[in-house]
Amino acid sequence: MAQPIMVACDLHDQTMLLKIAQGRGAAETRSAPNTRAGRRRLIEDLQARSATARAPLIFAYEASGQGFGLHDELTVAGIQCHVLAPTKIVRSPKQKQNKTDEKDAELLLQLLRGHVLAGNPLPSVWIPDPQTRDDREAVRARLDAAEKASGLKAQIKGLLKRNRLIRPEGLSAGWTRAVWAWLRALAADQGLPGGVRAALCSLLRQLEFTEQEIKHLDDVLLGLASSPRYASAIHELSQLRGVGVLTALVFLTEVGDLKRFTNRRQISAYLGLVPRSNESGGSNDRKGHITRQGPSRVRRVLCQASWARVRREGPERDAYQRIAQKNPKHKKIAVVATMRRLGVLMWHRGRQGLAQAEAYEPLRRAMEFKGVARRAADSAAAE
Repeated sequence: MAQPIMVACDLHDQTMLLKIAQGRGAAETRSAPNTRAGRRRLIEDLQARSATARAPLIFAYEASGQGFGLHDELTVAGIQCHVLAPTKIVRSPKQKQNKTDEKDAELLLQLLRGHVLAGNPLPSVWIPDPQTRDDREAVRARLDAAEKASGLKAQIKGLLKRNRLIRPEGLSAGWTRAVWAWLRALAADQGLPGGVRAALCSLLRQLEFTEQEIKHLDDVLLGLASSPRYASAIHELSQLRGVGVLTALVFLTEVGDLKRFTNRRQISAYLGLVPRSNESGGSNDRKGHITRQGPSRVRRVLCQASWARVRREGPERDAYQRIAQKNPKHKKIAVVATMRRLGVLMWHRGRQGLAQAEAYEPLRRAMEFKGVARRAADSAAAE
């Protein structure tokens, strides 16, 4: 078989710039519109090239906000596709300062050539299945709604502070019903300046709407958590202190297939909770801040859960205090260590839950079949 035809694509919202080459031959530059019709014509052209040259096709592009739609279309068409992680593509300072679409596509083609011709590893990302991507949307919407609510509360507090509207004594610092009643009464007070009253009313309306959306999304997530693909794993994870349904769902949907990690070092590195390493020549291995690679949403919920774990008596609090006492000015190190331990523990528990679900899946299907058969028999007898 002839050498593969390699296609490197610099993908944008409206356009695609491609570098096409076979083996060590010169690269051909081509552009195509990033539309349904444009992608269909591109795939047909690539398939025609492959049939004429009797060579397989290998396609590569960088991961972006475009998602994995192009990957799905190419895969359905029988074209091997790699989605590359931009953070793992090494670029020199000169390349960063002199960056064009054509140079980006050329760099991707060089990586692809090194992989095909020399066997160099590609910095490919893991492609989640369509169901996992769909589940992520609901979970991310819930996190975004909570972040918007927190921002609106901060805006309301800032508005009150700027205008010296002090909360009456006896009201708690939280957002209780009494605080809401006071804010509504304040917004209806005709003695307030018109601009302040209008701004407060607007912020309260936005906050009420956002909190209603949070309740609606919570119902959606509860239904998702009770589905067969997550129920067993969430049952295992929710037994951990500080881990609720939302934290468990964020972990499971963002990490995806837990089986692709074989040890705690891999899952810790994926979550971005391992320190940077700077070692050169005979110098000692110097550790820096954590890498912060991987899904930031998981780190956020792990941080919240970790604080809940260290506030109560137990081994987690003892470990946190032991690390914090070594350097009281850097207590964040102790928090990160707690987050890393919790992430590894959730990975273990999640795998156990999924293994139990797989073990009981044949039994569940058999029970469903018996139920369907029983209902059919009862219906036939009634007739």
